[in-house]
Amino acid sequence: MSIENAGAMSPLVARLASTGQRLRQIDQRRPWALDTTVVLVVVLVCCLPDLLVEGTPEGPHGVRLDLTDLPLAPTLALQAGLVLPLWWRRRAPLPVFGVIAAAFVVQWSLDAALRADVALFVALYSLALHGRLRRLPWACAVTALAMGLVAWRVRATMSVWDTLFFLLGTATAAVALGIAIRIRRAQLAGLRERAARLEIERDQRSRLATATERARVAREMHDVVGHNLSVIITLADAGAYAADAAPERGKEALRLIGGTGRQALDELRRVLGVLREAGGDPAAGSLLSPQPGIADVDMLCAGVRAAGPEVVYRTTGDMRALDPGVQLTAYRIVQEALTNTLKHAGTRTRVSLSITAGDRRLDIEVRDTGPLAPDGPAGPREEEGHGLMGMRERAALYGGTVDAGPTEDGGWRVAAGLDLTPQGGVR
Repeated sequence: MSIENAGAMSPLVARLASTGQRLRQIDQRRPWALDTTVVLVVVLVCCLPDLLVEGTPEGPHGVRLDLTDLPLAPTLALQAGLVLPLWWRRRAPLPVFGVIAAAFVVQWSLDAALRADVALFVALYSLALHGRLRRLPWACAVTALAMGLVAWRVRATMSVWDTLFFLLGTATAAVALGIAIRIRRAQLAGLRERAARLEIERDQRSRLATATERARVAREMHDVVGHNLSVIITLADAGAYAADAAPERGKEALRLIGGTGRQALDELRRVLGVLREAGGDPAAGSLLSPQPGIADVDMLCAGVRAAGPEVVYRTTGDMRALDPGVQLTAYRIVQEALTNTLKHAGTRTRVSLSITAGDRRLDIEVRDTGPLAPDGPAGPREEEGHGLMGMRERAALYGGTVDAGPTEDGGWRVAAGLDLTPQGGVR
């Protein structure tokens, strides 16, 4: 077929597809309408000619069959037995086939032929389409026996083998058509189910991604805001005490509060910038600075020292070779641990911080001596607060763990280990 002919056929195919879709919609709303239409068509095409035209129907190639002409009453009864059950052919295909096959056998036992015999092939097609397939072989066997009865009755006019070939070929076509349509409908139903399942999975993935992003942003906000607010509050309290006795130290505290606040604002902008659609705007992209790493732990310790605690920080290993994601995780764990120390141990505690980078593992330990003055702890430490939960979530991204608990000397210890092997990366 040429391209021009294919293009000319496409509107026809589209109209046929649209018509078929409308018919399916009508059938879904009024299933009885199609069944009634089938019965009426068979009555008009097959039953009325038998009532209006005298003589038996012609066989293939115009051969006149030498059969018995039944009176009107038996003819109407047999036609009713052949045609009326078709109204239930989709709801009860096997009983309908049985009733029609019985009427068919009774009719040919009386040596009579009716055009309504086509109902047997319609019933066989409906059984192949709507019925249970395991019952189809029995129906085919019954049909073959019925066709054998027909061939035997018309043997004087037509060859038995020619009759069987014609009738069994028609029955085979009816079964094949029903099975083909059944397979096609099953395929379409499978595709629709798969599309619906994929849509549900897509929505679930979207909700999970949203929940994960919300948890990540909440964790970042907790780390940024919680740490800097703890430092600011501690500096403000210290400045208030020093305002009268040592005004210069009060001014220094205010200066440190301003610096810490600006740092918190910068980090907050960085976190919120992830949520903003830059849209290719360089000004919007410029708000996003690199995430902090282990190199920024020195500045973090300096801010804590300014608030009062004594912090001893040491590192072992090549920190520059670490992945940026690992460095950010280590920074946030240290930040949260120092925030908890400042919050619960107060300003007159000593903190020992060590970060050790090996070939396969990064170890972090933050240990404090506990509250050394009455104004130290803000309250009892909780082993499962949001901060510790966030640290464990971050460490889990790299196959790591976080342990936290009191020490023998009354202090607190946080120990974290991150897996640096390739399979221990972000999952």
